[in-house]
Amino acid sequence: METALGKTPEKRQVVFLTMLLLLWKSDAETIRYSMPEETESGYLVANLAKDLGLRVGVLATRGARIHYRENKDLLQLDTKTGNLFLRKKPDREVLCGVTEPCVLHFQVILENPVQFFQIELQLTDINDHSPEFPDRKMLLKIPESAQPGAMFPLKAAQDSDIGSNAVQNYTVSPNLHFHVVTHSLSDGKKYPELVLDRALDREEQPDLTLTLTALDGGAPPQSGTTTVHIEVVDINDNAPQFEQSLYEVQIPENSPLNALVVMVSARDLDAGIYGTVTYSLFQGGELSQPFVIDEITGEIRLKGALDFEVTPYYNIKIVATDTGGFSGKCSVAVQVVDVNDNAPKLTISSLTSSIPENAPEAVVAVFSVSDPDSGDNGRMVCSIQNELPFLLKPTFENYYTLVTEGPLDRESRAEYNITVTVTDLGTPRLTTQHTITVQVSDINDNGPTFTQASYTMFVKENNSPALHIGTISATDLDSGSNAHITYSLLLPPQVPHLSLNDLVSINADNGQLFALRSLDYEALQAFEFHVGATDGGSPALSSQALVHVVVLDDNDNEPFVLYPLQNASAPCTELLPRAAEPGYLVTKVVAVDRDSGQNAWLSFHLLKATEPGLFSVWAHNGEVRTTRLLSERDVPKHRLLLVVKDNGDPPRSTSVTMQVLLVDGFSQPYLPLPEVMRDPVQEDHDALTLYLVIALASVSSFFLLSVLLFVGIRLCKRARAASLGVCSVPERHFPGHLVDVSRTGTLSQSYQYEVCLTGDSGTASLHLSKEPGNFWKFQQSI
Repeated sequence: METALGKTPEKRQVVFLTMLLLLWKSDAETIRYSMPEETESGYLVANLAKDLGLRVGVLATRGARIHYRENKDLLQLDTKTGNLFLRKKPDREVLCGVTEPCVLHFQVILENPVQFFQIELQLTDINDHSPEFPDRKMLLKIPESAQPGAMFPLKAAQDSDIGSNAVQNYTVSPNLHFHVVTHSLSDGKKYPELVLDRALDREEQPDLTLTLTALDGGAPPQSGTTTVHIEVVDINDNAPQFEQSLYEVQIPENSPLNALVVMVSARDLDAGIYGTVTYSLFQGGELSQPFVIDEITGEIRLKGALDFEVTPYYNIKIVATDTGGFSGKCSVAVQVVDVNDNAPKLTISSLTSSIPENAPEAVVAVFSVSDPDSGDNGRMVCSIQNELPFLLKPTFENYYTLVTEGPLDRESRAEYNITVTVTDLGTPRLTTQHTITVQVSDINDNGPTFTQASYTMFVKENNSPALHIGTISATDLDSGSNAHITYSLLLPPQVPHLSLNDLVSINADNGQLFALRSLDYEALQAFEFHVGATDGGSPALSSQALVHVVVLDDNDNEPFVLYPLQNASAPCTELLPRAAEPGYLVTKVVAVDRDSGQNAWLSFHLLKATEPGLFSVWAHNGEVRTTRLLSERDVPKHRLLLVVKDNGDPPRSTSVTMQVLLVDGFSQPYLPLPEVMRDPVQEDHDALTLYLVIALASVSSFFLLSVLLFVGIRLCKRARAASLGVCSVPERHFPGHLVDVSRTGTLSQSYQYEVCLTGDSGTASLHLSKEPGNFWKFQQSI
């Protein structure tokens, strides 16, 4: 056994082709083993790890395996111990036929990193076959005129063994007339010739029977026998002669059966029956010949298929025999011409079905190609599709590696079907295709992306707790856990008097947002926060989106009457001169509503009056005016019940009660009449006037304080809303009969009223005017 070891590559896990080529030692010699054929299975051929110079266990860690071509699974490698065993009993004659030496080629492939070693196993022949003659009986006709020393060729025995184990010698059974001589052909095969030692006498002995024995050179030798029957014929002094001693012919291997190979011809100068020649195959070199000869015409035709890859050359011996027993010989050299009848074969040695998308250059597959044809018919080119990000690189001896051209992108394409095309250069060209499927495994290279950069959600105030107010959504182009998104709230620092953690929550799995408590539009009109989306990759990637929540107003506040005040012990009293014209402005009802929009659009209505036809209220501004001239028949004191109603659904309202006192005028003091002119009714009116003046002064003072308090409260709320970034409510168009009192509680126009009250103790005046800032100012002087 001859062994040559290559250098051991550095132990390093790499997938790059450049490192693969560096790891391969191009000057590594072939490891050769030798063993006799028919060795029993389980035979220990050698310790491969020792011969390769590797430690025990390295073969297992590096994924060592044996790659076969034609000789499938003949050897078995124990990667744990490094021992190389014989898997089954080898038969040299089956594996190699007549080829000598019989060398079987294998490859040892280490996958991590990739390294190749060539192994040659030579099977030596043993003498396990006996010589065998093609016929159990030979017939030989020899004329009695044959002289001693004449030689008569006999058919050779065949032996599947080779070398010294093949046929080496022939013997003939003891007799008085013949001995046998062994001759060698150009290809080393032995054939016998019978030599006449003593002249024959047909009258004395017309026929003889001899036993021809073929012996091989084995130890011990084996033999085969046949019977040679010799007929002594009358004298025939001319032997057949071929026109050519050697016929050379070429025939394509795909020739059909019964195709004419060549036609041989021999001539015998004798006349009569001694000149009749018959042809036969004498020596073909094989037990079974794919040829047959017509014994009359000498045409040699195919009786079996030719295969250049199995037997490229035949040497046929043809014998022409006349009826007198003389014969002549010629040789026919048949050259089988190769045709391109074998498609290339592709064998995968190593395959990686999944490649990370960020791998810069990874080995996908290692494979070999082969074609048993010869010349251009056996030369091959290998290719893949041009549009794919892969490269096909040759390594050595028809081995190729399929590698990535650079990093891949799973989000662009998650699977590649790579068709490897192997084409020979014969005519016509034959092609073999093999498809390799490569999956691109995902890495976390894409963060979550929200469907919107910002979200605006609306929720009506007075909502129920845990109300679903909206859903945010993000997508991730990755797959698996890298695309699993978890949502979270990214709340800003808490604002004084407001904790966003108490306002909203988010479902981490589906991005649904919920209001945790009931919202109040009058306290909070809008707020915003950020939400985050984080994938499940390592490291995790995240993104943010802005969520703006707008609280919608609900009609949950009744109109509030600023003037006249309704918290006094007695209704407000307004003075009306009897000389007032129709349409005279008696007073103006001022009211506000904390709601917004149409919920704060107010309308004013006169619900009840002492004299229904005397007064009217303008619905859009709350002005109370007279509808006709006053008369002496009108009572001096009137009570009005008004309703302030908003435009919500359903609407809410507040009632207003006020009194109107008819007086003669404001230019003269309202003095008591002389005693002689007084009556009980007039005295009651004078007392009432005094009480009204006192009450009006008190109410005016209280109203002024209330207005100042209300303005202060509104300013505080506005300052708090501004600190929270509350957006102002857009202006709306109001119906013609409504007054917009949203937030400010102001009138749409400026008015100034002067009321003079006359009593027994003096006079009093009340001023109501509109100041900058849309606030009503009341002034009172007594």
